[in-house]
Amino acid sequence: MNISEEITKRASDIETRIKGFLPEQYEYQKTIVDAMSYSVLAGGKRLRPMLMEASYQMFGGEGEELDAFMAAIEMIHTYSLVHDDLPAMDNDLYRRGKKTTHAVYGEAMGVLAGDALLNFAFETVADAMVRSAGDMRVAKAFAVLAKKAGIYGMIGGQVVDVESEKKGQQIDRDCLDFIYRLKTGALIEASLMIGAILAGASEEEVSLMEEAGTKLGLAFQIQDDILDVTSSLEVLGKPIGSDARNEKATYVAFEGLEKAGAEVERLSREAVAILDGFKREHTFLRELFMYLIHRER
Repeated sequence: MNISEEITKRASDIETRIKGFLPEQYEYQKTIVDAMSYSVLAGGKRLRPMLMEASYQMFGGEGEELDAFMAAIEMIHTYSLVHDDLPAMDNDLYRRGKKTTHAVYGEAMGVLAGDALLNFAFETVADAMVRSAGDMRVAKAFAVLAKKAGIYGMIGGQVVDVESEKKGQQIDRDCLDFIYRLKTGALIEASLMIGAILAGASEEEVSLMEEAGTKLGLAFQIQDDILDVTSSLEVLGKPIGSDARNEKATYVAFEGLEKAGAEVERLSREAVAILDGFKREHTFLRELFMYLIHRER
């Protein structure tokens, strides 16, 4: 399998399906709808919905209920990036090789576009719940999505991250692990868990997928730290060196490039070992894990 070609093919298919969930334009709300669409369609490999679909397929899932959750998690991920780029946060002007949402539409509309994407993500899944009334798998998947996106997940990690920077406090490795597990890992965990839940996996299997997502998410973020030092704007699609400029705590800052790379290797082995423990076909998901961990952008 050529993993890069397979990812490109799947990403194109996922993007087509996601487009169908984006809001229609109306006269007075045109700007916000434009900003939402610009943000979601500004590039990206659709890795979270791709992980979700691969998990769903691994556990033998069939049906259309997955599409709404794939669209929703991409909207949530995108909103987090829109807000992360704002002047009050990282103040980045480029994302995925294009101008960030606030750079195009202004700071206020950047805030509103992120808010709108988060709200519309839950509106999208709520519609799926109505269509699947009585299906507890959909309800459980909704609960996971909400929790992993909220204060016990991504937002919780972001809060600790922001407070650490704004107060100038020196964080330790345990705190950095906490930030990474929530800020980056939570949506990866959610992707793998939701795919498994909707396919009818057992609670034990869902728990194992969550653990695999935790390790994958941590390795993914450490690799991101490494790329911020070693890559370039042309390759990465966003300015490099922003972590150092913003004096952010990272694995590279704590351990150096060599040890950070070794930690990526350790976590990747453990994440893949969990997948290999399942007696199910998971060739693509395994290859996707390895690609994400060892990516160059």
